[in-house]
Amino acid sequence: MIDIDTIVSGNLIFILLLIFLLFKSFRTVQQGTIAVVTVFGKYRRILRPGLTLTIPFIEQIFRRISTQNRSVELEFQAVTIDQANVYFKSMLLFSVIDAEEETVKKVAFKFIDEKNLMQALIRTIEGSIRSFVATKKQAEVLSLRREIVEHVKDQIDVHLEEWGYHLQDLQINDITFDEAIMRSMSQVVASNNLKAAAENEGQALLITKTKAAEADGNAIKIAAEAEREAAQLRGQGVALFREEVAKGMNNAAREMQQANLDTSMIMFSMWTEAIKNFAEYGKGNVIFLDGSADGMQKTMTQMMGMSTLMADKTGDKKS
Repeated sequence: MIDIDTIVSGNLIFILLLIFLLFKSFRTVQQGTIAVVTVFGKYRRILRPGLTLTIPFIEQIFRRISTQNRSVELEFQAVTIDQANVYFKSMLLFSVIDAEEETVKKVAFKFIDEKNLMQALIRTIEGSIRSFVATKKQAEVLSLRREIVEHVKDQIDVHLEEWGYHLQDLQINDITFDEAIMRSMSQVVASNNLKAAAENEGQALLITKTKAAEADGNAIKIAAEAEREAAQLRGQGVALFREEVAKGMNNAAREMQQANLDTSMIMFSMWTEAIKNFAEYGKGNVIFLDGSADGMQKTMTQMMGMSTLMADKTGDKKS
């Protein structure tokens, strides 16, 4: 006779085992990751994000591959062609090329683990930058950030593609040198700034002096023009004065002749007026005159001759 309790216990164990196996058959793959499944150590298939059914105890998840972008910071040293030490701080951004099966297989089986992948990636990038910097001089490195990044991308993309990865971006955040070099570079920059300031100051001073010289030249030119015009006007005034004096003397002489008077009285009057003017406006204290009758006669003769000459000139102008 079969024991009912034994049958019930056996069925219960079977049901529990079935539930356990069913529970172990379902696997969850997170968004942004792909699971690699192996059977007895051999690649079988990939599991995409979501709830997936697997064969319990036979299909094993070998590795979960992230398809998201990943970043890593690098700090390393390079040497230029002129033996200067250059220190780099950079940031590397990379990711899996795509979610295709062949790409995932490369990522899963190229390296033993994540540590070896990162070591190979970092060393490859450092070696690429070092080989580029070794062909450049220290003074050129600071201006070659873009060229360094492009060189690394060209070199590293080939290796990363073989590993199933793609280089998204490489940013060189800082480039420094030894303290002595940094100090000398600061001195060069400071001296260049002083040189530029001196050149600017010299140009400004040259412009100022040039403009001042031009202004002085223009002032001298204007003053000379004014003096020339003033001298011309003074000469014209003197000439007009003499002409009017000659006319007056001519008219006075004509009237005195008509009145039967001696015209020499005009010259005597002018002579006495001249002596009076010397006395009033002269700066000296002594006037030397020939007061003899002969001297006076000689002076009168000269003055009459001058009067006659001026009268002749006036007549010529009128004719």
